[in-house]
This record gives sequence, C-alpha cells and structure tokens, in this order.
Amino acid sequence: MELRTFIAELDAAGELRQIDAAVSPRFEVAAMMARHEGQPLLFNNLNGYSGWRMASGYVAQRAHFARFLGCTVEALVDRLATALAHPTPPPQLDEAPCQEVVLLEADLDRIPIPRYHPLDGGPYITAGVAVIEDPDYGRNLSFHRLMRIGKDSLVGRIVEGRGTHTAWRRFPTGLPMAVCIGLPPHILLAAALSPSKGVDELAIAQAMAPAPTVEAKTVPLSIPSVAELVLEGVLTHSTATEGPFPDLSGTMDGTREQPIFEVTAITHRRDPIFHALLPAGLEHKNLMGMPREPTIYAEVSRVTTCTGVRITPGGGSWLHAVIQIEPQGPEDARRALEAAFRGHTSLKHAVVVNSDVDIDDLADVEWAIATRFQADRDLLLLTEQPSSSLDPSARQAPGQKARTAKMGLDATIPWGAASEGYLRVHYE
Repeated sequence: MELRTFIAELDAAGELRQIDAAVSPRFEVAAMMARHEGQPLLFNNLNGYSGWRMASGYVAQRAHFARFLGCTVEALVDRLATALAHPTPPPQLDEAPCQEVVLLEADLDRIPIPRYHPLDGGPYITAGVAVIEDPDYGRNLSFHRLMRIGKDSLVGRIVEGRGTHTAWRRFPTGLPMAVCIGLPPHILLAAALSPSKGVDELAIAQAMAPAPTVEAKTVPLSIPSVAELVLEGVLTHSTATEGPFPDLSGTMDGTREQPIFEVTAITHRRDPIFHALLPAGLEHKNLMGMPREPTIYAEVSRVTTCTGVRITPGGGSWLHAVIQIEPQGPEDARRALEAAFRGHTSLKHAVVVNSDVDIDDLADVEWAIATRFQADRDLLLLTEQPSSSLDPSARQAPGQKARTAKMGLDATIPWGAASEGYLRVHYE
C-alpha cells in the first residue's frame, strides 16, 4: 500500500484532518502539527508551492501501524520481531510511481521543506530515509535529518559509527545516496530498526507488506518504488555546520560540522505529498521507540517468559521501558531487567511488571511500583554504563560514548509471597 492510499483509508475512516486553508511551511505547519498532535493531517494548500501537499501524523499512534498491517496493537511487537527474524527480499520493478517526474537539475527551493522552530539552523527534512549500498554489507536504510543549505545541497546529521557513517568513510570521492520521502508506515518502521550488519531493512519491510524497489536514475541504488519524493546524490567529504535542531528528548541539539549531501537529481510522484515529521512529536517517538521493543523482547525472552514491552513517551521514547513478564523463578525479574539493558543499550530506566499490569497504562505501572516494589530489595543499580547523546544529564565527551548510571525496578509480585495481598480489587 502506498502512502496516498493509506491516507485515503484514514480519511474514509474519519481519522484524517484535511487543511484547505493556505499554510506556510515556515513555522505555520509545525504549529498546526503541534496543535493537532496525534491526528493525521493533510495540508492541501502550501503557500508558494503549487502542486504540493504535505502529510504529517499518519504514524503518530500505534493504531496507525496496526491499521496499515491489519493486526491488533498488541500484535505489533510480534509482527516486528517476526519480520526482523525472517527478512524477505523485495521484488524489483522496471517502472515506479516515485519516478513519474524526473528532474536532472536539482532545485530544492521548489520543495516545501519546513522550518519547524525559530532556533532551527534552517529548513529541515525530518522524515527522509537514506538508502546507501555498503560494499561489504549491501543495502542499508536509515533516518538522517537534513538541513537545506543551498539550491542543490543539504547538510545531514550522520551519527558516527553507524551504517551510513562507516560506509561514507570508505568512499573518498563521496558516498552515493538517495533520500526517500513520503513512505508508507512499514518502510518507515523497518528503516528505523537496527538489524545485524548485512540485513536489508527493505527485506524486513517486505516481510510485513509489499515493498518493491526500482533503480535510481543517477546513482547505483535500488530504492523504494512507492516513495512520493526521492533526492539522489552524493554524500561528500565537504562539511558544513548542521543545527541547532530539536532532538527526540524535546531539548535543542547543538551544532556540528557534518557532511554535505549534494543533490544530482530529484524524482517524484505527480501531485507529490511531502512527509513532515514534527521533531520530538509522537511520530518521531514512535519511529525511535517501537523498533527497540522487539530487540528488548527477544533478549528478555531468552531468560524468562516475556509477554510485552513498551518504550514509553515520558522517557523520550528512548530512555525508559516497561517490560511485562510471567516469572518462572525467583530471579526472573532481575534477569529480565539485565536483559532489557542488553536489548537496548541506550535504555536508562526500566520497570518490570507482572502480566496483570497494563503496560499501556502508565498509571497502572505506577500502581505496581507503589504496591510491589521495595527499594532496598527490588532496585537494580548499574554504574558507568553506555548511554545516549539524547540524555543531557549523561556524561558526554566528544568522540566518546556517553556514560550514565542505570536503574531497574522490579515491580513484580515478590516470589513466594501470598498472592492475595498483591491482587487489586475489581468491581463488576
């Protein structure tokens, strides 16, 4: 299913809000996204950009992913874990919707790239999925924010040590790259995963729903055929200042010297739809947090019976998690916490609960902490642990992995305790 088909489905279900009034991509779209956070929006009238539309919020809720994949919200983690374990190579097409219009002279000024916040370094692409080809490991998909700095150039935040960065270092004349914008939910979700080296994220997407590819026009890459917009070009070894820009945590990230992406061609659908993802909004949080859940689930399942995992929005959908288990022995809760930190190394605080606790209701999780947790008995404290650059309280040093203390809370019923004292009262 293409993005525009999914948007039409949301519209038919009464979930889409269409905005026909003229709106500027400079600050105004961001203000409306924030005002209607959690609701899919379609901007039909963008000031200065005739023929373009802009979508946001269509993956702001877990229910949106579930609707697209035809499953329940509760089944999402299992669907992701299954696709991660059984990637399926996607088919390649000779022609594709993303190349209905081909522009061999790049002009980024024609594209409605938003500016979200007055402190931003410039207009930003926030939902662009970069496609590259590593000479040893094959195709790689990943997200990189990209700040427009010229008519045919952007500067990207390329995180050190990850797939794009390691491949880029091996191409002294620049890394061929395509940035795909306006993708359906399953490709966005797959691109946000961190599978083992050599595992193609598009094959993970194909395991969830069709994700066909097509050859790019000017770079040697196979790209998602259903993208609304594709920027083809080279990630050069020239640099420019990138930032500042709001991060996932809702705090402003600083400035860095980063690689410049020179655009050599632009292809897009007729009547294209630009996907604008609100920084630190629910779409951003879902795409960061949800892909970590199956990796935590897999690690915890190695040591006990895991029945659910949630990365929570209060932790920026990155630093906090709730793990639901059915303990099989007295050490299972502690083992589950240790496994959770292995499953997501940036995790800072984790809570483990029994299967009678609703992990989608944080008040229920807090109730379990209040009634089942004792700090001198159930607290796991780890010091000098790897952390995330998204945590401003962690110890940060240039060129080094951040370090932090980590905390795990065992909010399960104490093993061997009389269960009557821990069961809540329900009224019919």
